[in-house]
Amino acid sequence: MSSDTTFKGVILALICFAAYAFSDAAVKLVDGRVPAFEAGLIGSLFGILAIPFLMKRGDRWTDLVRSSNWPLWWLRFACAAIGTVTSIISFTELPMAEAFCLIFLLPSFATILSVIFLKEQVGIKRWAAVIIGFLGVLVVLRPGFRELEFGHLTALISGFTGGVSIVIFRAMGPKEKNISLFGAGLIGNIVLCALLSLPDLHMPSGYDLTLLAAFGILAAVGNVFMMLASFYAPAPIVGPIQYSQMLWAILFGYVIFGDKVDWPMGVGIVLIVGSGLLTLIRERKRDTPLPPPVAGKSDAALAIKPQEGD
Repeated sequence: MSSDTTFKGVILALICFAAYAFSDAAVKLVDGRVPAFEAGLIGSLFGILAIPFLMKRGDRWTDLVRSSNWPLWWLRFACAAIGTVTSIISFTELPMAEAFCLIFLLPSFATILSVIFLKEQVGIKRWAAVIIGFLGVLVVLRPGFRELEFGHLTALISGFTGGVSIVIFRAMGPKEKNISLFGAGLIGNIVLCALLSLPDLHMPSGYDLTLLAAFGILAAVGNVFMMLASFYAPAPIVGPIQYSQMLWAILFGYVIFGDKVDWPMGVGIVLIVGSGLLTLIRERKRDTPLPPPVAGKSDAALAIKPQEGD
């Protein structure tokens, strides 16, 4: 690819991850006034808007519910809903930068799970990246020196389910249509969130509904821009740009939510981001199967997952 084409891909990826960050800020502004399951349901319904733009030549609407490996499709179905709800809870209860820190353990979780389930060979440098990532979490959480909240657990769960999704994408490989895996995640969000929100379902205020619409639409916009970015720039270049979300989180936290980043969190952010970047660099050098571990929104990884016929 030419340098101009790659630069265009980088700009599109920056827009993609900015959209994701604005999406997360929108759901944080709801501030728990709408239950997490209902918020996930409403956001996912607006996410349907992205489907026509994500479909490739030859894709059909029926491919959303078609798979070559139903057990993994159903696992993706469940992980997407769990990841969405737990991320909403973590952004509601924690400062944005702190929530992102824990969710950004996704590459470390993906590495561990790839070793266990895909029998992937991992060298000392990638194991070092995993250790650095977990050290960063310890620095951020400071167990024994501060009170831990439920949001910390949900952020870790969100990162873990994202890691599971990455392993699913790699395990199913290019033969599985990306729109099928996107469908599994979207339908999982809608069905499970709808069922679990029934006991406490209520009509949000106009303001909250607008924020949840922004939450879903901006995530959909991010997915579309990620697909466009992957057309112009290779995945190893697009992947690391995900950490621009941390800059947005710090900015939003300071300007909108009055959060401050103290020095231990700053050190933790450096360790966790460094861990993720090291993982991406080593995976590129060792030709690890795509997609790379993209944190925050597991659907983003689908845009850079290879597919037969591409």
